[in-house]
Amino acid sequence: MITLTFVIYLALMLAIGIIAYRRTQDLSDYVLGGRNLGPIPSALSAGASDMSGWLLMGLPGYAMAAGFGSFWLAGGLLIGTWLNWLLVAQRLRVYSQKADDALTLPAFFEKRFEDKSHSLRIISAVFVLVFFLFYTSSGLVAGGKLFETVFGFDYTVAVLVGAAAVISYTLFGGFLAVSWTDVVQGLLMVGALMLVPLFAIGEIGGLSGTLAAVEAKNPELLNMFTDAKGETITLIGTLSLLGWGLGYFGQPHILARFKGIKSKDHVPAARRIAVLWSAASMAGACLIGLAAIGYLPEGLGDNETVFMVMVDALFHPAIAGVLLAAILAAVMSTADSQLLVSSSALAEDFYKALFNKNATQEQLVNVGRIAVIVIAVIATFLAMDKDSKVLELVSYAWAGFGAAFGPALIMSLYWKDMTKVGALAGIITGGVTVVLWKQLTGGWFDLYEIIPGIVFAFIAIIVASKLTAAPSATIQARFEEVEAEIKS
Repeated sequence: MITLTFVIYLALMLAIGIIAYRRTQDLSDYVLGGRNLGPIPSALSAGASDMSGWLLMGLPGYAMAAGFGSFWLAGGLLIGTWLNWLLVAQRLRVYSQKADDALTLPAFFEKRFEDKSHSLRIISAVFVLVFFLFYTSSGLVAGGKLFETVFGFDYTVAVLVGAAAVISYTLFGGFLAVSWTDVVQGLLMVGALMLVPLFAIGEIGGLSGTLAAVEAKNPELLNMFTDAKGETITLIGTLSLLGWGLGYFGQPHILARFKGIKSKDHVPAARRIAVLWSAASMAGACLIGLAAIGYLPEGLGDNETVFMVMVDALFHPAIAGVLLAAILAAVMSTADSQLLVSSSALAEDFYKALFNKNATQEQLVNVGRIAVIVIAVIATFLAMDKDSKVLELVSYAWAGFGAAFGPALIMSLYWKDMTKVGALAGIITGGVTVVLWKQLTGGWFDLYEIIPGIVFAFIAIIVASKLTAAPSATIQARFEEVEAEIKS
């Protein structure tokens, strides 16, 4: 029964990909869906592509280990979601179109600062490709654990099956396929995350019974200010959890949804939908972990399988198949977006910018599709390590994007005097800081690397911009034109 559910689900996703394939005429369609998404698909697609397999595996697993401490992480992410839609969405939608219809984030930086050397575009694209390899591999690890746990596949075979599912419809339909399937997947994810904890809490004896069961096992798990051992959560630990929310401003696969929305006027409605979806999803994920503490008599060897174990214990196989498909939905909805952004970077930011400036739209779409296969193969190879942790892979990629692109994007949207050198300094400083900080331990080096990366990136942008010549009159005039349109 579960197998049939998965087959039907995969067939539905592939059908959507084929329909989108027939509507994909040029690179703008393939990368941004022709900038024609309404608020509902934009919001659900941004949320689904954001959360990935870690929402149904990493976060419930972390909640099972940390208890109420997991709400620091969820709270930071929810605030980050709201601020990203509030501060970035409208401006990026308008500015990316004013900047010669920039399709990708590296292209936006190049056109925003009129960089004729292509250095901004190429260095940005390099960071996109490097960090997305880790991010995409995290999704394939989640898919591998799913197929291994549910069907008993060998882990290697499980990863290959998951990779084939993601590649197939991303390859065909591009942004439209990704966004349309994300709507289905986003609804499935939030439904599963609300249904499973409700059933689990009901089985234990309601919310009070659940809390009592958790307290009986370890009362420290009900304290947001202590860890499972009863030790006070340090300032570094708290900041590290809240710091996840800072990563939103630099995630290319989420920012693509802002550029693809039909109009800036659709952003407020999309923001409300996105925040509600995120709040419900993350609350459900945390509650699954908490309920599992009281429901499961013994712990798990791998806490990241807790959602699958709970579904198997609570539901009939027919319903379990649908709920477990939510994990596949989470994996697919993020991995496809990451593959699409990565392939866009190769097609638009490397192939067209460096090798074939006169490339036709058909050539660019084909290069993008070839890039999907190449990147997926490399990510699949990285995912073959069975001991990989989904949350750890995501945290590294999330920090890399947040620090490399977040400060540069925010300053480019709000500061008229920012220069090309400032943008370059911010992107390099942020990305390199994350890589180096990750290698260090002890004291403040235990702080989540995204925070120092962002701080140093902002400093680098301001200092470098102050030390270099002011932007041209054309750049400043375009900035003022965007400001006027935003206020209108």
